[in-house]
Amino acid sequence: MSGFFGVVSKKDCVFDLFFGTDYHSHLGTRRGGLAVYGNGAFNRAIHNIENSPFRTKFERDFEEMKGNAGIGCISDNEPQPLLVRSHLGNFAIVTVGRINNIEQLVKQAFAEGATHFLEMSGGSINATELTAALINRKATIAEGIRYAQSVIEGSMSILILVPEGIYAARDKMGRTPVALGKKANAHCVAFESFSYLNLGYTHDRELGPGEIDFLTAEGVEVIAPPCGTTKICTFLWVYYGYPASSYEGLNVEKMRYNCGDMLARRDDAIVADSVAGLPDSGTPHAIGYANRSKLPLARPFVKYTHTWPRSFMPQNQSRRDLIAHMKLIPIDDMIRGKKLVLIDDSLVRGTQIRGITDFLYHNGAKEVHIRLACPPLLYGCPYLNFSRSSSSLELIARRKIAELEGENNEERVSAYTNPDSAEYETMVESIRRELKFDSLKYHRLDDMLASTGLPACKFCTHCWNGKD
Repeated sequence: MSGFFGVVSKKDCVFDLFFGTDYHSHLGTRRGGLAVYGNGAFNRAIHNIENSPFRTKFERDFEEMKGNAGIGCISDNEPQPLLVRSHLGNFAIVTVGRINNIEQLVKQAFAEGATHFLEMSGGSINATELTAALINRKATIAEGIRYAQSVIEGSMSILILVPEGIYAARDKMGRTPVALGKKANAHCVAFESFSYLNLGYTHDRELGPGEIDFLTAEGVEVIAPPCGTTKICTFLWVYYGYPASSYEGLNVEKMRYNCGDMLARRDDAIVADSVAGLPDSGTPHAIGYANRSKLPLARPFVKYTHTWPRSFMPQNQSRRDLIAHMKLIPIDDMIRGKKLVLIDDSLVRGTQIRGITDFLYHNGAKEVHIRLACPPLLYGCPYLNFSRSSSSLELIARRKIAELEGENNEERVSAYTNPDSAEYETMVESIRRELKFDSLKYHRLDDMLASTGLPACKFCTHCWNGKD
């Protein structure tokens, strides 16, 4: 996942740009970048943020950059923003999304006269550079954005900084959010709607799927109206989104409370001493569960985050597991001799939660019952860089299906998406035995969607049932 922020102001915008971009740090893993336009020129800075916070890396740039308009990005992989010179003029660009047909688009670009693309480490093409090349195929930036989104297979939201302002475009299916904020003499655009509140902006509205707007300090012009059906990523509420953000008018924290509430409604026979959320995203789910079940909410461990980076950041799985373990400090009085309900947002590979469960047993827990705030993950995400899994068999649920059905099992996977089927029950029990939980229950897809209070047709559920 990645996140972006942009601002256009009648005054210097760097303070807002710096902190607005920093508020997206929970979305990114590897690189941060800023670009501003001022005094007739663009100025850009990009830094690696794997082992140091965004603010630390950009403090010097914050002091030196000046300008009335700027864009910033926290990125999973590719360095951004890029500065581009073309027949459309000079511009800076950042993107959030994923291109699945990169090789096809690059081959087509070479056939039609492109001379080269710069390779990143590992030999991959920078998706933002390719997006810029596609935009440059047309006569205007707005036409180019619409063209790029029409040929890209996957998802692509875009910010483009030009001397006059910022083009903001939401991906054609609205899989990621793009929100607008406003205050006197300034307008901003962001992935996370909370990111501009402490900067004095009020929420204006969200862009619709495929919508293209142009921001200036005076206002926002709709260049191209929404043109598609919203299929926003449901996992934003379950895990990735920040609690203070809202998407499609639905607050993340509120939805997680609702999820926990509905988990508890189907779990009324549980006998336990307390319920706890795996911090951080599991905690609000646990609050909703505790409120409904009347089980005491407890903290059997606390999270030490002062020096440890996020556990999904390192590329090496064993190092991710080590970090996840080292951050959790046990509280013996809350664990020893207790029957615990532990709620997490999801179960991907199972390595981290298995280690945490072993950790609880080692510290004297009598029973550990795992509850998950979403259904079993059965399909890799083709639209966002949600998981580093290179194969569906890295997902523990798919691995169990392979054990039960054999390797060529694709036509049988759908049977395991039905929570009322015998196949589903067998899969879940196999996962429970391997990970040594006392019990294991997943959230049902229908209950999870009902937790939103919005029409189910607005959400992408591909990673759970293979349907967009």
